Amino acid sequence: MALRGTFTLLCSLAVLSSAGAENETSLQNCTSQMQLLKRLSADLKGAVECGEKLPSAWSPHETAALLQSIRIMTDTLHRHQLQECQGAEPTKCPEAEVPHGGGLVCVTIANKRYCKPLCSHGYDFAFIRRSRLYDECSEQTGYKWQTQYVGGNKLAVCNEAPIQISGAKTAYFPKDQDCLTTKSSSQLQSGIMVEFTTELKAEGVQGEPQSACLVCG
Repeated sequence: MALRGTFTLLCSLAVLSSAGAENETSLQNCTSQMQLLKRLSADLKGAVECGEKLPSAWSPHETAALLQSIRIMTDTLHRHQLQECQGAEPTKCPEAEVPHGGGLVCVTIANKRYCKPLCSHGYDFAFIRRSRLYDECSEQTGYKWQTQYVGGNKLAVCNEAPIQISGAKTAYFPKDQDCLTTKSSSQLQSGIMVEFTTELKAEGVQGEPQSACLVCG
């Protein structure tokens, strides 16, 4: 696997992402973008498999340039995935803030938006919420989130902690399975969605789930 190819692709994608922010018309067509993303993903997986066997001939400049490209790519992809819950009904509800050190799983049922904050292993909620699995935004709440925080769209804060005691058992990602790990697997993501809708049904929420999504902080 050519790590030089990975470097070139990262730089290319970083340039394309930057160009897209300034002028969308300058981008290549969607097919070319998808091909680039697929090649990038494949090369990155190969680079990860190489582990510590990086080319010793790489100069500090080349290494720094690659790290910079990866940082730009990471920021771009993170902003993109944060938008995946946008546009859900009811549209009058503001977008809930995703907690750093965790994630947010959301679903709409009967024109009511429900979001469940989750903390990753090694993080715990700032407030006790063992009996508070989720927060709601709907016409009944004045299209505002029923949150422990006064005003705004912050539903929860995940602070670094050695033990997790403030939330319900299902409000934490398992060890070695943080939000991104969960989201990268369709099976794991489906499982967390099913778990949330099951919890809602147990609370008396009835209806067909729509606009389900998982976003990571």
